[in-house]
Amino acid sequence: MEKPATPDPTQHPALRSRTLVLVGMMGAGKSSVGKRLATALDLPFRDADEEIERAAGRTISEIFAQRGEAEFREGERRVIARLLDEEPHVLATGGGAFMNPETRALVAKKAISIWLKADPEVLAKRVGRKDTRPLLHGKDPRQVLTELLEKREPSYRLADLIVESADAPHQATVEVIIAALKARLEGQA
Repeated sequence: MEKPATPDPTQHPALRSRTLVLVGMMGAGKSSVGKRLATALDLPFRDADEEIERAAGRTISEIFAQRGEAEFREGERRVIARLLDEEPHVLATGGGAFMNPETRALVAKKAISIWLKADPEVLAKRVGRKDTRPLLHGKDPRQVLTELLEKREPSYRLADLIVESADAPHQATVEVIIAALKARLEGQA
């Protein structure tokens, strides 16, 4: 007698019932991990930074240079609020998005937040691959990231789940996130 097929645990409907919002520092892997997580859970993927650029018709670097960080953050808040009204998906946010109390409250109400926590050394190694980070232009990435993390960590700690984004393949982080989501669901049952 054949055993019935074991259902894929990542396809549990409750894992796909709310938007999953990835928060954390630049270089933590929010976009890379987010795309893989969305694929694993059969959910759409959205990148808040890409959505902001599309809405503004310019790059984030251009927005920072032409309008300043405060105006960028306000646009970011509006875009994230709009995205949270969509059907469940995986949403990668910008590194500073979760600092906004309104955004945090909206995420808490409509989604599950996941802090991808990474050591500044890992972050510096990852962000050194691109020159598109306005907060790092002309500065020592490790120093800037360490200072930013000190300021942002209290807000990041408010996330529903905290997952280490180690210097390992992104798929390993996806598996840890799925396990943490399942544990959270089992704890709520």
